[in-house]
Amino acid sequence: MRVSSSAVSLTVDDVPASSKFLVSHFGFVERMAADGFAALGRDDGAVDVVFLRRGIEVLPEPLRDQRATGVIVAFVVQDLEDEQERLRAEGVPITLPLREEPWGERLFMVEDPNGIAYELVEWAAS
Repeated sequence: MRVSSSAVSLTVDDVPASSKFLVSHFGFVERMAADGFAALGRDDGAVDVVFLRRGIEVLPEPLRDQRATGVIVAFVVQDLEDEQERLRAEGVPITLPLREEPWGERLFMVEDPNGIAYELVEWAAS
């Protein structure tokens, strides 16, 4: 098997709000959109993100009324402190301040208007 790209699909109540959040604060481009659907991507190594409106008929019946919960979309970045300050200056609430885990991961988290958690992470120097 050869995987040519990857995407995560998240079910939310307000597709345009989550789409605008990724475009405005994370440099994504909306590649496709329709009522209840948006597909976003970047030209680098970031995973593509698809938002589907909760209740949309393209979802299998058992998934239609569920929202994406307990999911963390993680982006590995450089200059973590600068990214945190940039997002704070743009008015994005920091839901988990910058910290370092015992295993060497440095991270902070933000949340979009639908409650999707985004973690920005970099590995601490050994």
